[in-house]
Amino acid sequence: MKHLRRYIHGLNRLGAGCVCLLLAACTGLPDRVEPVTGFEPQRYLGTWYEIARLPHPFEEGLSYVQATYTANEDGTIDVLNQGFNAASGEWEQANGVAKFVGERRVGHLKVSFFGPFYASYVVMALDKADYRYSLVTGPDRDYLWLLSRTPEMAAPVRKQLVAKAREAGYPVDDLIWVEQSGEPPAPRP
Repeated sequence: MKHLRRYIHGLNRLGAGCVCLLLAACTGLPDRVEPVTGFEPQRYLGTWYEIARLPHPFEEGLSYVQATYTANEDGTIDVLNQGFNAASGEWEQANGVAKFVGERRVGHLKVSFFGPFYASYVVMALDKADYRYSLVTGPDRDYLWLLSRTPEMAAPVRKQLVAKAREAGYPVDDLIWVEQSGEPPAPRP
């Protein structure tokens, strides 16, 4: 375990967090959570801004967090997560790949950032009309993200998503509201 901790500590924090998530190698669903149906993968592609998240070591201190999804020719989805670390003055990023667990019209995917290890990416709420917001969980209630197509999310939508997460048993009082306002910082020279 000591060697594993040293190894994880040496990776960038986004990647290290992904390792922790992936070591669980879980592609199941948390109980009381159902992925959205009628999911349209092509409409989900593009950039999403992280509005809120549950705390994780791999995202600690990060602001301006974004996820960008791009279709690959083989039917998988390229994942690029990035965020700004104010303490180091640097942007951190992690690249991965997502695959559907079952049907492509169900918002249940598995994501890998390191080799054959996958973890659930479950879209549990989605603006199906315009694909403007999304509520995403991982394999258990330790993972939750509120995502938006814009750096801001209207208060009624935030309340609706938080209420849905609360009903499903998530510790929503622990949510971190991510700084997304103003111009994203440039890395230090």
